[in-house]
Amino acid sequence: MIFQPTRRGLGKLAVAALMLGASPMALLAETPADTLVIADAIDDIVSLDPAEAYEFSGLDVNNNTYDGLVELDPTSGQMVPGLAESWSVAEDGMTYTFKMKAGITFGSGNPLTADDAAFSLQRAIKLNKTPSFILSQFGWTPENVDTMVTASGDTLTIKTDKAYAPTFLYNCLTSGVASIVDKADVMANEVAGDMGYEYLKNHSAGTGPYILKSFKPNEGYILEARTGHWRGDAKIPKIFMQHVPEAATQRLMLEKGDIDVARELTPTDIEGLSGNADVKMQQDVGGQVFYLAFNQKNENYKNPKLLDAMRWAIDYQGMVDTFLKGTEVVHQNFLPKGYLGALDDNPYSLDIEKAKALVAESGIANPTVTLSVRNASDRMDMAQSIQNTFGQAGIKVELKVGEGAEQLEEYRGRLHDATLQSWGPDYPDPHTNASTFAQNPDNSDEAKATGYLAWRNAYDPGELTAQTQAAVEEMDPAKRIEMYAQIQKQIRETSPFILMFQISYQTGMRGNVGNFFTGGSTDSAAYWLVTK
Repeated sequence: MIFQPTRRGLGKLAVAALMLGASPMALLAETPADTLVIADAIDDIVSLDPAEAYEFSGLDVNNNTYDGLVELDPTSGQMVPGLAESWSVAEDGMTYTFKMKAGITFGSGNPLTADDAAFSLQRAIKLNKTPSFILSQFGWTPENVDTMVTASGDTLTIKTDKAYAPTFLYNCLTSGVASIVDKADVMANEVAGDMGYEYLKNHSAGTGPYILKSFKPNEGYILEARTGHWRGDAKIPKIFMQHVPEAATQRLMLEKGDIDVARELTPTDIEGLSGNADVKMQQDVGGQVFYLAFNQKNENYKNPKLLDAMRWAIDYQGMVDTFLKGTEVVHQNFLPKGYLGALDDNPYSLDIEKAKALVAESGIANPTVTLSVRNASDRMDMAQSIQNTFGQAGIKVELKVGEGAEQLEEYRGRLHDATLQSWGPDYPDPHTNASTFAQNPDNSDEAKATGYLAWRNAYDPGELTAQTQAAVEEMDPAKRIEMYAQIQKQIRETSPFILMFQISYQTGMRGNVGNFFTGGSTDSAAYWLVTK
């Protein structure tokens, strides 16, 4: 139940504002002009330290409180200079230099230096938290990073263990773990040699457009704009985020004007808001892709005719037009839209007669698929649709329903027959998904290479393993794009993976809210451009 503020009581918004120490203006039912009020599920936040933050909600905070050497333009998704005004790579392909911008300060007022940048990257490697692998791919270790990443004057020098595509490094530097922190502030709050780790869990020390003023796990946070940001001052002085995990509650709050933005609406809630003139919906694609995978320990799944039959026996558009409406878009390639080299064409559609003919050509009599599926409503709906259309094509599907952890353990152990899964990129470069779907250096059970989806499905991609490695080392961006196009086509047409959908986010907002960018498939939310 949502209680509206009156002279005798305070509503949910007001109570949350008091708990977070918000100004009296936040106690009004109608959101104040100087504050953007957002409702979202933010219980995934583990830490706000850039060296550790790896969940969607934490990265949203850090995208607005920190900057990196290289940034992604929220309006276009294109790579642009961040705290570095320029950069170059030496002829050896292993030495990069970044010239820092002058006149930039941290939220503390301390001036930004190249030493801050070197410290930040070194710190991420030495703390060795989950997202550090994004940087350690370049051969950096706690033992050598002080010599691989160095600063002198206004110049940062980065060395890699071998030559990679420069765009690979630059894309990885746009990720949250590469955010630049205020060395002086962080080290002033060091405890027992932790390099400010405990402090940065719930404080900010960046050059971003906002400063973190308050954060309470599972309740919310408040960001306050700072003046003189290098991109221009934020349009709205304060951001007030409330943890509201229930979509129905978010919908009611949005309808009543208690919040400006709702980020967890279901298709049912979206449909219910369709006639409200005060509310509008914004659709953006995210990075997560949904796919079917078939374990090639079952020899049937090495039969190209059967694999092709299954590709033509899925009602991709029908699912998107009905129960997945607004939450998924048809996407049949492993690189999400927005990524370098991503393909937009979707050659497969439901064709039962073609699927039947291909099953007959396969020579497999009465094929049966045991499909493992997580017990979640959207996945169950997908699985039941697939069961229906496969059945029409002569392929029997038996559903094996289980909890997420149980299904994941089975999948990582190569114990499934077939499975319905999703995959989200780890960093905004095509290698993050290409290596996962198209590489498998050792297909033996003993390798236990669970990080490769190809390995999980006992799929030997052959020459694609070397081609994918060549793509991440290709220095010419145009050639690199073409290489990924060819790899995706081959996976799409010959592998035991059937890519089906890319996730789509529906953001509900009041009619006066403008320029809200969610980050698409490669970035995080940008609050500093929002108007109301």
